[in-house]
Amino acid sequence: MLLDRSGQGKVYNLITRRRFLQMDVLEGLNVLVTISGKKNKLRVYYLSWLRNRILHNDPEVEKKQGWITVGELEGCVHYKVVKYERIKFLVIALKNSFMAFKSFTELQHRPQLVDLTVEEGQRLKVIYGSSVGFHVIDVDSGNPYDIYIPSHIQSQVTPHAIVVLPKTDGMEMLLCYEDEGVYVNTYGRITKDVVLQWGEMPTSVAYIHSNQIMGWGEKAIEIRSVETGHLDGVFMHKRAQRLKFLCERNDKVFFASVRSGGSSQVFFMTLNRNSMMNW
Repeated sequence: MLLDRSGQGKVYNLITRRRFLQMDVLEGLNVLVTISGKKNKLRVYYLSWLRNRILHNDPEVEKKQGWITVGELEGCVHYKVVKYERIKFLVIALKNSFMAFKSFTELQHRPQLVDLTVEEGQRLKVIYGSSVGFHVIDVDSGNPYDIYIPSHIQSQVTPHAIVVLPKTDGMEMLLCYEDEGVYVNTYGRITKDVVLQWGEMPTSVAYIHSNQIMGWGEKAIEIRSVETGHLDGVFMHKRAQRLKFLCERNDKVFFASVRSGGSSQVFFMTLNRNSMMNW
């Protein structure tokens, strides 16, 4: 079920009987990009159609199909919308292949998390996380290589987030996995002698536009500086629960509870200028 929690936080039923794994609103293009449905297809919904589902004031819009599939792609794991100058790139990680604009098949490690960076305004590189660590693909040559494999972890790694750091010409990033984060460049060199350490193992990690990163643990939500990893704020739960990041809109961060049996509850948290949290 898709819920609209804008404005005063009133809830509207917009789409039923369809599971949503990921979503992003692109207002300038009048679309909502999603991974949704039983087959995890990449679907684009028109915002004008969704709006009319609430207001019912435009019969012509109501007659039109409100969504399209992108490239008939199935088995989508993760996508990232990356804006560079006037171009928007949509980078897609699939179960068995990678990207629609260019396809990189037969990768040694299956992608679970994906991003895109533009080095020095010239070189496109896909960054992705897998069960062993983090990797890069040079888009021009198609050559993949490892940039960070945590040698101190013997079991499978859970990648949480890839954050390309501002003011680094797209060449430095924070890679978050398990309960840690490391600073590396696109060639695999450690750039800061600092390890971001979460207070507990997060179930979800996300970058927010105040240049901070949030981690959702079962006991607390932590907010940290992207540049230093220092703790800026913490919000303790009343009871232990698993939470998953959904999206950030204006001064609000939206997330949902992860429960067995398919039921879930959506929350939003307001961030003020001092990064203190209210929900």
